[in-house]
Amino acid sequence: MSDRAEPHDAKDSQLEHSRVDDTDAHLTTQQGIKVDHTDDSLSAGGRGPTLMDDFHFREKLTHFDHERIPERVVHARGAGAYGTFQAYDASLSDYTVAPFLTDPSVKTPVFVRFSTVAGSRGSADTVRDVRGFATKFYTEQGNYDLVGNNFPVFFIQDGIKFPDFVHAVKPEPHNEIPQAASAHDTLWDFVSLQPETLHAIMWLMSDRAIPRSYRMMQGFGVHTFRLVNAEGRGTFVKFHWTPLLGTHSLVWDEAQKIAGADADFNRRDLWEAIAAGNGPEWELGVQLVSENEEFEFEFDLLDATKVIPEEVVPVRPVGRMVLNRNPENFFAETEQVAFHTANVVPGIDFTNDPLLQARNFSYLDTQLIRLGGPNFAQIPVNRPVAPVHNNQRDGYGQQRIHRNRAAYSESTVGGGCPAIADSEVFKHYTEKIEGHKIRQRSESFQDHYSQATLFWNSMTDPEKAHIVDAFRFELGKVGDMDIRQRAVEQINNVDHSLAREVAAGIGVVPPSQETRPNHGQSSPALSQLREPVERIDTRQVAILAADGVDGGGVTKLRRDLSQRGASVEVLGLADGGIRSADGVEVKADRAMSTVASVLYDAVVVPCGPDSVAALKSNGHARHFVSEAFKHGKPVAAFGKGIDLLRVCEVFGQLADSGAVALDRGVVTTTAMGNELPDEFVDRFAQQVAKHRSWDRDTGHIAA
Repeated sequence: MSDRAEPHDAKDSQLEHSRVDDTDAHLTTQQGIKVDHTDDSLSAGGRGPTLMDDFHFREKLTHFDHERIPERVVHARGAGAYGTFQAYDASLSDYTVAPFLTDPSVKTPVFVRFSTVAGSRGSADTVRDVRGFATKFYTEQGNYDLVGNNFPVFFIQDGIKFPDFVHAVKPEPHNEIPQAASAHDTLWDFVSLQPETLHAIMWLMSDRAIPRSYRMMQGFGVHTFRLVNAEGRGTFVKFHWTPLLGTHSLVWDEAQKIAGADADFNRRDLWEAIAAGNGPEWELGVQLVSENEEFEFEFDLLDATKVIPEEVVPVRPVGRMVLNRNPENFFAETEQVAFHTANVVPGIDFTNDPLLQARNFSYLDTQLIRLGGPNFAQIPVNRPVAPVHNNQRDGYGQQRIHRNRAAYSESTVGGGCPAIADSEVFKHYTEKIEGHKIRQRSESFQDHYSQATLFWNSMTDPEKAHIVDAFRFELGKVGDMDIRQRAVEQINNVDHSLAREVAAGIGVVPPSQETRPNHGQSSPALSQLREPVERIDTRQVAILAADGVDGGGVTKLRRDLSQRGASVEVLGLADGGIRSADGVEVKADRAMSTVASVLYDAVVVPCGPDSVAALKSNGHARHFVSEAFKHGKPVAAFGKGIDLLRVCEVFGQLADSGAVALDRGVVTTTAMGNELPDEFVDRFAQQVAKHRSWDRDTGHIAA
């Protein structure tokens, strides 16, 4: 018997036998029988009935009939990628025996799947929704799945309510409308009657629910888990993923337009970044709480609707994850990957969180029906790199050829193998449990408003404005005015001024007085804007150009921004070459009519009188600049390009006499060509790294 694990780079080689290259191959049946004709079925004569003898026809049609497996009830739309995780050091050795968290020499393969939650596979990427962030670690001790979201809290406290919540947020049953949206009666009816949802609802109404990119999105394990060390001592833990590119979001108007312009916006962004060698990175951090401190908080650690404020328990960085390889086949890998919260390894264990306990049942139950039976772990993307030996046999999709006569334990036939292990085994954390059989939630779970208020207090003014607009949009789609009114009454328990602002926009009676005083506490770490990460890496910059453009200026700008890590595209009035004013070759990467400003992070209008004149007369070009400015994005122009900004009513101080001007994210200079100053490029690059200029009118940006 050998229990030696495969090396950590084995995940790729392990899949090799499953890869199929049909180049220079002959057509065969599933049994490998060569086929000489696949255009006509076998029949009794040219016009006679099809014969049952035609095994090729039956196999081909049967497989086609079963090509679609049941999609996930939630998290149906997703994107995935492979990568690696590596611990920084051995600092967690006192808390856990899991080597992938404690041994910096171990490079653990991972597969990560990002997803929306409410919509079907055919829905858009940029809907207002929670995003899944599920990571499968292929460790030498077995697979560990950290199945999280981009919110650190969930909508319910007990998993028995999960069917109710999902049914409420899904399209309404009588007309299957709306798809992938929470702005309808049944969801808000549920929310108005279930105050435990309010903290997560605040996150859902925030910019967190419309991330700019999966690469710029935080991830959280949601639940309080437990680390267990070599002595069997437990420590409570919460897991955090922090993107190195920073956490950034869309604005709502932009998100809706992207859904029409490119429904695959986030999936395409992830795929193209990895394909270009710009694999995204995250830092894994943990919040650790000793068992002696379990009851020292104002909330219950087992309550999945609560966060531990980072100011109370700091996040401790422990490792780094890089995604560097796209899947080769979406269905075989991203669609068939199966995550399960109960997939844990020695050193990580559960708590009695009632939502986590329910997930530990539900995920396995779901995979059994979705992936056709109990052998889904043998699908290549799910297969561990650790050796698998057990007495589980047969079933749908069995791929292993078991040669041991004994499929039971204990046995003497076959040498008594597989034998019971005596080292590196999983041991459940030992804890004393006692109590009456009851159907009742603990009193420590009853505060549903304090942390929702904490979240509101922690937001900056632009973020608060976006939350108000989101509530007004969502509740404005609710037809039942009683539901609107009840929802506002619940919001009044979060913050009185917020409730009055929401009520003023949806036609219901604003609450006359507060029902709960605002406690005034905040947690700055909850805000995306208070301490933003400013990086230009992989930002999408559009340069608008037409015949007569300043080719030298375009070339210099493109080169200098690309050297800083930005992705720069020249957009022409048509595809192909652009005639420049100075003879420098310029080629349009795309036609302006095939894209939209919402797909880019910044826009530049270069010099060239003829080019600018053509752009000024083109409605698409004018809209491109105006919309980018409206959405708070960096806008730049040099030379005569400034004239287009004036036509588009881009307000602020514009440059004159060769100087470089910067006003609320708008960068201009009258210089052009090879005289384009480095200061212009530097200032524009700094604005692109900041993502948006929130010092413009926030109502204008959020409109």
